[in-house]
Amino acid sequence: MQSPEKCAILTGEIRFPPSLAEEETTKTAMEQLLKYQFKNRKLLEEALTHSSYPNSSSINYQRLAFIGDASLSLAISSYFFVTYPEIDCGKLTDLRAVNVSTEKLARVAVRHGLYNYLRRDSAVVDEKVKEFMIAVKQEEEMEFHGGMIKAPKVLADIVESVMGAVFLDCGFDVNAFWVIFRGLLEPIIMLNMLEEQPQPVTMLFGLCKKDGKQVDVEHRKEGDKNIASVYLDGQFIASASSEHKENAKLQVAKAALKELYYNPYDKMDVESVPLQRKRRNAESIPFQKKKMDVESIPFQKKKMDVEFDQTKESEGAKQKLNELCQREKWPKPTYRVEKEIGPAHDRRFICSVQIVIAEGMLFLMGDEKSRVKDAENSAALAMIRSLQESKFSYT
Repeated sequence: MQSPEKCAILTGEIRFPPSLAEEETTKTAMEQLLKYQFKNRKLLEEALTHSSYPNSSSINYQRLAFIGDASLSLAISSYFFVTYPEIDCGKLTDLRAVNVSTEKLARVAVRHGLYNYLRRDSAVVDEKVKEFMIAVKQEEEMEFHGGMIKAPKVLADIVESVMGAVFLDCGFDVNAFWVIFRGLLEPIIMLNMLEEQPQPVTMLFGLCKKDGKQVDVEHRKEGDKNIASVYLDGQFIASASSEHKENAKLQVAKAALKELYYNPYDKMDVESVPLQRKRRNAESIPFQKKKMDVESIPFQKKKMDVEFDQTKESEGAKQKLNELCQREKWPKPTYRVEKEIGPAHDRRFICSVQIVIAEGMLFLMGDEKSRVKDAENSAALAMIRSLQESKFSYT
């Protein structure tokens, strides 16, 4: 749990309008926090003015938050691009996203007590911010993706608006901007940290897809609460609730991961996670057989009858393999994405196909393709070819 000194608490009500002396004190305190002295203090005043503040219709932080968001995105993209020269575009995008998210920036605002500097007049916003601050204090460790309570956008807006003010004041100098703000953003979420605490919803769907399982998240409303429930192949796994739908989904994903695979806060290599349920009962134990090459199966001497032109593209191979399995009275083939290659804009996939039979499991992988559908067809074609080349059919 975070120590109290690391989490600033919301102070009492602010006078409207504050005296000039109070405004100057606020600006000075912000400059001391940033370790930067503004050339144009009017920018800082604008950055610390909420739209609820009297006479703020023409001057509030919204425009500065817009440019602050863009400047942070550019600065942190450049930082990760230089820091990790070997990683692909997809991972760079993930790193940027988690470091500029509302959840991350709201926690920066809480850590440094930035809300106390904001000129505002909204009891509703005050209450939401106070509730979030208390929740952050109770977090066992830093949450990358969101906690029990949704982060109020106003907290992230304050960080972005002050960033915008600094960016303009230092003449749109990205390097100077990064030097000023990097310390304020600490701890920056690095690649190893992101791998140790992956996004729970993405992780849940990814693991279940690899295991050939169908995962569904259902939502319902009970009063002020949003309740999310996870089902795996139609079987109930876990549920969680929150005032916000997104947070309920996040929490139920964490619960489902813990139930099905592992504790999302444990530090472990994802590749080593056993893809099977921890609870063992007659209905939940997955049917697993030893993987075997097609050539090693003791087939009876009966020619394999598969009407499929191997010289053509693999399109339609899945349907032909399904027909073959149905004729041989084998279970329907299952497919899984084994590998994703390349950046997000040029992602390619390798899929596997497996067929469970009495003696074991037939397992083959296809070629690299630009679409999952094509990769699955490639795997199906490889299976058909292997069965044809074996010259025998299992019956």
